[in-house]
Amino acid sequence: MTAVLAQCPATLPLARACQALGLNRRTIYVRQKRADHDAAPRCSRKQSVQPRALSAQEQATVLGTLHRAPYRDQPPTEVYQRLLEQEQYLCAVSTRPRLLRGVGENGDRRHQRPAQHHAVPRLFAKAPHDVWTWDMTKLPLSVGGCICPSLWSLICSAGSLSHGWSRSKRTAR
Repeated sequence: MTAVLAQCPATLPLARACQALGLNRRTIYVRQKRADHDAAPRCSRKQSVQPRALSAQEQATVLGTLHRAPYRDQPPTEVYQRLLEQEQYLCAVSTRPRLLRGVGENGDRRHQRPAQHHAVPRLFAKAPHDVWTWDMTKLPLSVGGCICPSLWSLICSAGSLSHGWSRSKRTAR
């Protein structure tokens, strides 16, 4: 882009040339200033080495500690607290999840039971009054405090009518 701007006629204002190329004038001025002073282009912070970053040996020590038996199932913050109780400081709390994420071990560290998939119970009746079921509903009533009485109903699957009901002040334990 700077080569195109260098070849434009002197009568063409820089603002119009930048507008035609879709550039910001400030970008052109910064590039010209850098070229005049022979300054190296800036690097992104993500690409540069951080001065306080852990060395490879320190990272291996922290990961080794997180993989040891007493800390294997603990989250990094709890490992940090336990090590401080033993008067041992390896790195900051925020560094530990970053190191675990770097080796692909982010997420929950505990062994968990997989989700159980149970079949939904179905009630089948071959004749009227074969299958009975019940339902309990909390009634939103309050008299002098928080009282939610329950309404129990007895239902036959063959019909849509309720065959019996009962109201109780509290649920039996």
